[in-house]
Amino acid sequence: MRDNAGGSWWRTAAIYELYVQSFADLDGTGGVPDGLGDLAGVRSRLPYLARLGIDAIWFTPWYPSPLNDAGYDVADYRDIDPAFGTLRGADELIADALARGIKTIIDLVPNHCSDQHSWFQAALAAGPGAPERERFWFRPGRGEAGELPPNNWRSRFGGPAWTRVPDGEWYLHIFAPEQPDFNWANPDVRAEFEDILRFWFDRGVAGIRIDTAGMLTKDPALPDTGNADTAPGQHPYTDRDDVHEIYRAWRRIADEYSGTGGERVLIGEIWLPDAARLARYTRPDELHSVFNFPYLSCPWDAAALRAVIDATPSPATWVLSNHDVDRHVSRYGRADSSFDLDARDHSQPVDLVLGTRRARAAALLTMALPGAVYIYQGEELGLWEVEDIPDDRRRDPIFYRTKGKDPGRDGARVPLPWSGAEPPFGFSAAQPWLPQPKEWRDLTVEAEDGDPGSMLELYRTALRLRRAHWSGAPDLAWRPAEEGVLAFARGDARCVVNLSASPVSLPPDATVLLASGPLAAGALPPDTAVWLR
Repeated sequence: MRDNAGGSWWRTAAIYELYVQSFADLDGTGGVPDGLGDLAGVRSRLPYLARLGIDAIWFTPWYPSPLNDAGYDVADYRDIDPAFGTLRGADELIADALARGIKTIIDLVPNHCSDQHSWFQAALAAGPGAPERERFWFRPGRGEAGELPPNNWRSRFGGPAWTRVPDGEWYLHIFAPEQPDFNWANPDVRAEFEDILRFWFDRGVAGIRIDTAGMLTKDPALPDTGNADTAPGQHPYTDRDDVHEIYRAWRRIADEYSGTGGERVLIGEIWLPDAARLARYTRPDELHSVFNFPYLSCPWDAAALRAVIDATPSPATWVLSNHDVDRHVSRYGRADSSFDLDARDHSQPVDLVLGTRRARAAALLTMALPGAVYIYQGEELGLWEVEDIPDDRRRDPIFYRTKGKDPGRDGARVPLPWSGAEPPFGFSAAQPWLPQPKEWRDLTVEAEDGDPGSMLELYRTALRLRRAHWSGAPDLAWRPAEEGVLAFARGDARCVVNLSASPVSLPPDATVLLASGPLAAGALPPDTAVWLR
C-alpha cells in the first residue's frame, strides 16, 4: 500500500477520472449485466488501478438520475443510482479503495439538478410566487402574453436557456431543459449543499470535484448578454464575484474534516482564459485547486505549451483529457491540435500513429511538471475519440439539441476494452451502452499488459518513476533548448520534449530514466519525450 495520507496529498497526487457508466459492468440492475458500468465493476477492478499507481479516484456522478445528461442531472444527492449499486456498496468501495492506498473524490453538481428532483417537482406543483419556486429561477416571460423567454440567454447545449411550464412561467436551465438551475441567492440552496458536503465527508470521501464551479451565481436582474447595464467585468452567470462567498463557506466545512488521513479537498471545474481571475478561486480560504484547461486546450506547440505552463497558477493541476473533450490521441493527430469546448471540429482527418506518438510524449511532459496530474480512464490504454457512433446510439443531449451540428461528447465516453478480440471486450456480458470499435482489440488491458512498448506499461512505469523522481522535487527550472524543444530540470532529473520536426541531441553524460519512444544514437526524435538523470 502506498502512503498518500499526508496533509496536502492532493498537491502531487495522480488522480484517475473514472466514468462510472463506462468503466466496468459486473452486476447491473437486479444482478444482471446491463451494459452500463457499476460500482461492483469498479470494485472488481481495484487491483488494476492499484497496479497502475494512482493515488485517488475521481468518480463522475453516481447519484440517482434519469441520465438525461449522463448523471449530471441529479435527482437525489444523498444516494446511489440503483443502476450503479447501493449506498452501502459505495461505502464498501470507498473503504476497499482506501485499504489499497487510493482515496475517493466524488463529483458534485451544484449549478443545477434533475427536473425529477423533489425540490423541482414541488416547485412545479406550488405555482407562481410560491417559496418552492424561489430555489430556482422561475420568471414570467416577455411579450404581450409572456410568450417570449425572460432574456436572451442560450443553453450551453444549444437552444434557449429557458423552458415554459403550463402555468405560463419560465425556468432557467443553462444546460438541458431537464437540468433546472438552482438560485444560489436562496438560503435553502446554500444550506442544502453544505449539508450534502457533510454527508459525503462523513462517509469517508476525501475530496469533492465541483461541476461548473464558476457558474453558480447569476445577476439577479437577469440582463440580456451583451447588455450595457451589466456590471463592468461581470458576466451575467459566469465567474461572478459573489460565487467566492460560497466556496469560502465550503472551505470551512472541508477544513473541519481535515485531519487524520489528510486534507479534504475542493476541486473546481472552471473554464476561464484569464489566469488572474482563475487564481482567485484558489486563495487560501477557498478551493484547493482548479482544473488547468488552458493546458488541455493547448496545441502541440513548444512555445504555446511553455507559455501555458509559465502562466499556470500554483497549486497546479495538469490534465490532457476528460469526459467532456475529445481524447487527446485524436486531438494530437489533427493538423490543428488545439481544442475549443464550444466548437468541436471532427472534419479534420486524424493520424492516429502521429496522435499516439505525441500522446506518449505528452504523458511524460505532464507527469514531470510540478503539481497534481489527472488521468482520464482509457488514456493509459491509448484510446482515441470514437467518431463513427450511429446516430440512434448517441446519448449526449448536445448532439440532439444542436441537431447533430455538434457531435457531442459520446466519443470520449465509450466503455473501456478489458480483454478479448471482439466487443464488448470484457466490459460487460451485455451490449455496452455505447458501441466500441472493433479496432480496440489491440488496446485492451489484456493485450497491453506486460508489453513494454504499450501505452499501459508506459503509464505504469511513468507513475512509478514520477513518485520517485518528480513528486517531491522542487519547482521547474527551464534549460536552454533548440527551437521547438522544451527542456527543464527539477532536482536531479530533467525532462526534454522534442516538438520540432528534426531530431535533437541529448546530453552525452545523462542516464535515461524513461523515454516515450525509441531513441536514435543519442538523439531525441520528433514528437518524443525523455526523462534524464
